[in-house]
Amino acid sequence: MNYIPVVARFFLAAIFLRAGVSKIFGFDGVAAMMGNIGLPFPEVLLVGTIAFQILGSLSLILGYKTRIGVILLIIFIVPTSIIFHNPTDPTETTNFFKNLGLLGGLMMTLYSGAGPVSLDHRLGGYR
Repeated sequence: MNYIPVVARFFLAAIFLRAGVSKIFGFDGVAAMMGNIGLPFPEVLLVGTIAFQILGSLSLILGYKTRIGVILLIIFIVPTSIIFHNPTDPTETTNFFKNLGLLGGLMMTLYSGAGPVSLDHRLGGYR
């Protein structure tokens, strides 16, 4: 049972890690899309997005400073859900609700911590 939280953290983080890495390789296209919808300074926002996604997901996977990593991902996913996955757009409803599910998993991790198989636990930060 001790390994359930580490597997759950990995599954939860995988989508953010993959998205962050793909944004690196598609930087120009993603920045252009962000600019096209009217976001100011899309390149700067995109660098922050990539940093939050990669650092947050690595934090979750390793179980190191997990709550900080979760907060980074929450800061990313809330505005993303509203801006890019508007629930009033029928083509985005499913993506919006998927993000709500991810947000729920992140909130559970924020509440419960990394679990016993984590660097946080090993370093004494697990409650």
